[in-house]
Amino acid sequence: MISIEQIRAARGLLGWSQTDLAEAAGRSLPTIKRLERESDDGPAVSEDVRDAVRTALEKAGVEFIPENGGGAGVRMKKRKR
Repeated sequence: MISIEQIRAARGLLGWSQTDLAEAAGRSLPTIKRLERESDDGPAVSEDVRDAVRTALEKAGVEFIPENGGGAGVRMKKRKR
């Protein structure tokens, strides 16, 4: 599962606002806002929303890096020549 920090970082890499992400993921702006302020008390949005957000960001060229001892992260995918 990707973290809130990874989602925010991915938006930053793309130069996207929360509105841009909402449009790309086919979700409402309030849903994206709820997702990004989610806490450890439990999920504020469904897995379906998280999946849609991840798919939208990956389609835009973001690659999610899993926790591998150095911390989870994001980067832009290499472009094929």
